[in-house]
Amino acid sequence: MKSNFRNSLLASTLLIGATAFASPALAQSGPSEADSSDAIVVTGSRIARPSLDTAAPLSVISAEEFKLSGSVNVEQVINLLPSVIPGTTGFSNNPGGGIATLNLRGLGSARNIVLVNGRRWMFYDTAQTVDLNTIPAFLLEGVDVVTGGASAVYGSDAIAGVVNFRLRNNLSGFEAGAQYSVTEAGDGTRFNGNLAFGSDIGDGRGHITAYAEYYRRDAVFQGDRDFSRFALADNGAGGFAPGGSSTIPAGRFSAPATATVNGVALNRAAGTVFNGFGGISRDGTSSLSPYVSATDIYNYAPVNFLQVPQERYLLGAFADYEINDYVTAYSEVSFVNNRVDNVLAATPVTGSFNVNINAVSPFLTAADVTALRQLDANETAINVARAANGQTPLFAGLAAAANATGVVQLAINRRTVESGGRANLDERNAFRVLFGLKGNIGETGLKYDAYYSYARTRNANVQQGNISRAAFQRGLDGTDAAIDIFGPNTLSAASIRQISIVAQNNDISTLQVANGTVSGNLYDLGWGGGPIGFVVGGEYRRVASQFIPDTALSSGDVIGFNAGNATAGSYDVKEGFGELRIPIAANQPFFYSLELSVQGRYSDYSIRSIGGVGTYAFGLEWAPIRDIKFRGQYSRAVRAPNVGELFGGLQTGFPTVTDPCTTAAALAPGGLRNTCLATGVPAANIGQGVPSVLQANTQIQAQFGGNPNLNAEESTSYTFGAVLRPSFIPRLSLTVDYFNIEIGNSIATAGGGVANILNLCYNVFQDPNNGFCRLINRNVGTGSLDGQINPNGSASVVFGGAANLSSLSTSGIDWEVNYLQPLDFGLVSSSSKLSFNFQGTWTDKNTFVPVVGQNTSIECAGFFGNTCGTPQSKWKFNSRLSWLDGPLTTSLRWRHLSAVNDDDVTTLYSVERLAAYDVFDLTMAYEVTKNLTLTAGVSNIGGRTPQLIGDNQEQANTYPGVYDVLGRDFFVAARVRF
Repeated sequence: MKSNFRNSLLASTLLIGATAFASPALAQSGPSEADSSDAIVVTGSRIARPSLDTAAPLSVISAEEFKLSGSVNVEQVINLLPSVIPGTTGFSNNPGGGIATLNLRGLGSARNIVLVNGRRWMFYDTAQTVDLNTIPAFLLEGVDVVTGGASAVYGSDAIAGVVNFRLRNNLSGFEAGAQYSVTEAGDGTRFNGNLAFGSDIGDGRGHITAYAEYYRRDAVFQGDRDFSRFALADNGAGGFAPGGSSTIPAGRFSAPATATVNGVALNRAAGTVFNGFGGISRDGTSSLSPYVSATDIYNYAPVNFLQVPQERYLLGAFADYEINDYVTAYSEVSFVNNRVDNVLAATPVTGSFNVNINAVSPFLTAADVTALRQLDANETAINVARAANGQTPLFAGLAAAANATGVVQLAINRRTVESGGRANLDERNAFRVLFGLKGNIGETGLKYDAYYSYARTRNANVQQGNISRAAFQRGLDGTDAAIDIFGPNTLSAASIRQISIVAQNNDISTLQVANGTVSGNLYDLGWGGGPIGFVVGGEYRRVASQFIPDTALSSGDVIGFNAGNATAGSYDVKEGFGELRIPIAANQPFFYSLELSVQGRYSDYSIRSIGGVGTYAFGLEWAPIRDIKFRGQYSRAVRAPNVGELFGGLQTGFPTVTDPCTTAAALAPGGLRNTCLATGVPAANIGQGVPSVLQANTQIQAQFGGNPNLNAEESTSYTFGAVLRPSFIPRLSLTVDYFNIEIGNSIATAGGGVANILNLCYNVFQDPNNGFCRLINRNVGTGSLDGQINPNGSASVVFGGAANLSSLSTSGIDWEVNYLQPLDFGLVSSSSKLSFNFQGTWTDKNTFVPVVGQNTSIECAGFFGNTCGTPQSKWKFNSRLSWLDGPLTTSLRWRHLSAVNDDDVTTLYSVERLAAYDVFDLTMAYEVTKNLTLTAGVSNIGGRTPQLIGDNQEQANTYPGVYDVLGRDFFVAARVRF
């Protein structure tokens, strides 16, 4: 049914606070006034009911919010919900991936279900995560958010809750819209164009809705903003210093300083400039000189994206047709092509390489060649001494060639700026088809609904600007044409072609769902509440996903992007479920309404370690009088491990972590120092800070992988609260709900991440034989965790595979206020209305226990940093004040985040606290005619800059998914309807 902008806005406000940011689903009439023929299905339940009230808190984001906020991608609105911690967004360049994810309650994007029109949506990777970019925002009718475990209704993954995107599938007529956005700086433009058409077919027996959308987002580089132009680091005195990477365009070269012969340390680098942390070729004259971090560090920031570019095409259609009085066929089809670029600074070549002195001598001064020959002579003398003592040569196994005469092994850090940046293009094609039948079962009053859906996503990831480690080595050892790496801009075009390599990875994911339900009403208990509603059904799901890495990438030959092995796997699950809605009483003294709900599901997984599991939920709603209702729900939910967690191949990553052995605390005698020594850190390298020989950069190398023996995660959650609609204050509604979610047996990398593995080994257990210490394998020469291959063939990394060792918990209070006040004046009409909405969440705790049973827990509510990651404000709210004046709507939104503290109590950073953050947005919409609406707005009208951080930040010197990085941002939009 057609409706103009103002009337839609007003109606939504009256019903569910639509002009507000998000509103609870609140019934406006008592149970006796509802007409069962108008029953609807509410997210969080499969039973049609006569009102929007539910035992579990249900928040609703209206379509108008997307229009008023100027949001085209759904992530832009969803991530502002107080119950959501931003996941991967359009500002995520490193890490990135070209996707937008949902992280409900800060429990991780794998622990909530994303539905579209009440059914599971397509996912894009082995973690079975939904990319929100695949959902057409312009077609949204609303978004429902249910907190707490919903596995009994929807199956696995709904531990944190469920988010249902309701798309309009009954459009009549033609609609088209366009929107253009640009920042105050004149960059970062975004354009969206969309159209949709709906019509009855078959003499009104059926209906079809079809839609198409195009979206383009231009890049903004970190170099385009003052706050991100230079990488910041802590200066040790509470301020900032130039940050970046010690892998520099001029090249930095070093050699392990000592080797032991019969207990005596011999200086391998004596007589050379390669002692200590190395030398550089600073000015291109090939004259080596000491590396000075303050002046020589490489600023990688300007060439990284601040806003990643995106181009997207969406196509889709909905159709239904009434075959007869008892059978209606329906279908859905959607297709999306999404292209997103990520760009990083030029490849940092790091590691140990064998250098043929004769091959590289044309690029060096005579003094430098002499220094290299001295190093070669020192290596030879040490090896002679070691042989006489019965010891192996300095370089055995894979590095044996370095012992040859005229060949030296150097630790090289060279930024190949001549090759340009590392370009990473993700092109994702995804489609989903669904066919179903529904209708009445004869004249029994029962209804059935059965459907089958198939979704497939394929992502082609093309990486350019990479350097081949093998080709780089061949250019230094004389096998291929020699390459000049001694100075900035010394690599010729021919050399770049010689050492460059292009890599392509592929992801393929499929989801099949077959679902059938029978629903209806049972008998009436006779106390005015109406008949008992029920639904029973079954579901079959098959999940399959694979990651197909480029051969060169999986072998580790590619420098510049993380290496990873192939992942492939699948599983299926057969489920039976049922639900009861029992309206016990209504319109009785002290029982204006009383209703009980019961939900249950049994799931049989093909994963042998899981088998069969059951989930359930109980809910109760009680309104003693019309003005107030109390509600609560208790549920048990499960999450089966995803394909990546079960079958993931070995992956390489570079988390930002501080090695405990680099800290000043490790210098003092005691357990920390003893554990560092026992795990292979030379005494001379302990406590030297970052950068140092022990840890050259803020990132260390780690490896991750899957575990086919994982069990399911288990959770219990409960909510209780009240809905207040006082009759003495018309048009006011207030909700307050307490939530508590506990997840046991949770899946995480062993120890809960690399930082926690290091902490548990060195600060908690301080026992080199402990299981967590055994996950740490250091460089035999330096003790570093740099990924280099040791003589025994092992890599110097921290390994963290998936395991059921951890637990998660969160609790807090959700608040919401909606109020509508009629006014007897207006600017363009004789009367107007003022609408106010406030939604906030106070998070009491968000606790992670890396190893259940150990007295170690990490609290992330109110914290940010290297362990907790994204800031999780304890208090987060959004409010909107709208003035509805005839055809004109003026709306002001206020977004607030409370202050957060750094999560590392052992390290004093320059930024230990991020202050509270407030942003205001203003929008105006005008209905020119009943067929044309114009909208314009500005986000961040105060031009608030993001919170700046040094060593303990994510990217761009801040957390760009949380704090506004674009500055003042404008948009204009138009929509026509016929």
